[in-house]
Amino acid sequence: MSIRKRYTPEQKVKIIREYFEEKRSVADICEKYRVHPNQFYRWKKEFFEKAPSLFASKSRKADPAKEIDMLKDRLKDRNEVIAELLQENLKLKKQHGEL
Repeated sequence: MSIRKRYTPEQKVKIIREYFEEKRSVADICEKYRVHPNQFYRWKKEFFEKAPSLFASKSRKADPAKEIDMLKDRLKDRNEVIAELLQENLKLKKQHGEL
């Protein structure tokens, strides 16, 4: 029975990179690094599934606490604008005798 080898994320990236950059066959790479082809394809699939998150805008990766504070500030600003508009509306209604 063979001993299971653990690969670090850096090693996995190196193996996948070698596949793409050097245009080597999966069989050659798997033989060189003693990785089963199924495992290689799983790493490749996972690599591509997670790739879009690397290109996502930084605002999506923002600290949740900072995002909450930012949203609270925006809500406060909107509430202030609404209050000002309501006051102005009431003044106009009083001027025209609607109240």
